[in-house]
Amino acid sequence: MSSDAGTIVDPDTYVHGVPYEALARLRRDTPVVWMDEPAVDDWPAGPGFWAVLRHADVKRVLRNPRVFSSQLGATQIRDPATPAALAYVRRMMLNLDPPEHSRLRGLLTRAFTPRAIARLEARIAGWARELVAAVAPRGECDFAKEVAADLPLLTLAEVFGVPAQDRWLMFDWSNRVIGYQDPEYAVSAHADAAGSTELARRALRLRPRPDPAGRMPDPRTREGMPDLYAYANALGEYKRRNPGDDVMSNLMHHVDADGGRVGIEEFENLFWLFSVAGNETLRNGLPGGLLALMSTKDVQRTLRADRSLLPHAVEEMLRWWTPVMHFRRTATMDTELAGVRIRAGDKVVVWFSSANRDEHAFDDPDSFRPDRFPNDHLTFGHGPHFCLGAHLARVQMRAMFDAVLDLLGEVELAGEPVRLRSNFQNGIKHLPIRWKPQQPPQL
Repeated sequence: MSSDAGTIVDPDTYVHGVPYEALARLRRDTPVVWMDEPAVDDWPAGPGFWAVLRHADVKRVLRNPRVFSSQLGATQIRDPATPAALAYVRRMMLNLDPPEHSRLRGLLTRAFTPRAIARLEARIAGWARELVAAVAPRGECDFAKEVAADLPLLTLAEVFGVPAQDRWLMFDWSNRVIGYQDPEYAVSAHADAAGSTELARRALRLRPRPDPAGRMPDPRTREGMPDLYAYANALGEYKRRNPGDDVMSNLMHHVDADGGRVGIEEFENLFWLFSVAGNETLRNGLPGGLLALMSTKDVQRTLRADRSLLPHAVEEMLRWWTPVMHFRRTATMDTELAGVRIRAGDKVVVWFSSANRDEHAFDDPDSFRPDRFPNDHLTFGHGPHFCLGAHLARVQMRAMFDAVLDLLGEVELAGEPVRLRSNFQNGIKHLPIRWKPQQPPQL
């Protein structure tokens, strides 16, 4: 394995930033490249995989589930530890292929009714302004922790009909699943029984503790997340008996074309997916987007003067930062990609953080250009698994940066960002910023 390939799979690399230069060299020389899977921390070595680095090749893989399956080996590079663990993760929508994936996605799409979406959008705008207004008089804050973390939690709590005081459970769950390579996030325990609902208190009693060596159980297994599944099971049963006007209540009562409904186990797995993927992606997209805005004061001034550019700027933030860096497929048959022979059973990993900087798809790809249009980024994926939450993510980002531009003015770094140790999620744990507090109007 080349030194560039070794750099890309090492989670320690990402504490210092995404290795865009290494990805660019590989993309130019070998756009579909074989990579070894060395042992990482307590995770054993694996058989290796094909990394797909060019934009066009990534799209080809993602739109062809018949050849490149999500379900055969699931969607993480590392294989589940046991056949039982693989069977478990295969039941998640993220790891399904058509037609099973199409059925569940169709039910979920119907649950996001126009009325539910309109109510969410109005509340998101209010929450964003409240979060920014709370720190505005201070002149400084940790944007990642004090502002960005809470908006997706509030939104997801609304989607699920989860009491707002329980939302920090989702913060901990996503930390443990996404941040399992990071010593701080792997043992995340911010949620407190005090002030939580009885449902949350019962779940917290099941929260795993580190073993004597400081290791946590595998968060990609059901056994590793007993608190999440206990909460999800009880919530699903409650929604079925006591429906509200939230999205998940809608979902539990929809009937598919064959007369079937979402089962409790399916609800549990959807709860896992939204609590983790729906939370963590945006939580890191928001500070990543702010870093993009802070790359030059001209960008902030331009957007403050012409807010009609904000939707394009948000798309460029998503491309430039790319919160989720890769996803796996497994070849179902012998095939060829970019002139490379791939055998049935091989792991094929699409690398979004490379595709979104591909010079064949984007002019000047390493620069943040808020007026870039069109912007065919792949941050939300492509094909059958295009992110269901893409619209809500865009709404949240536009609301947050509208509030930042209005209430904080020009912002700048007040210290070094602290990045997540992960080769999967392009994460920021702490982003210290400062600004000149605006004087209230004189009456």
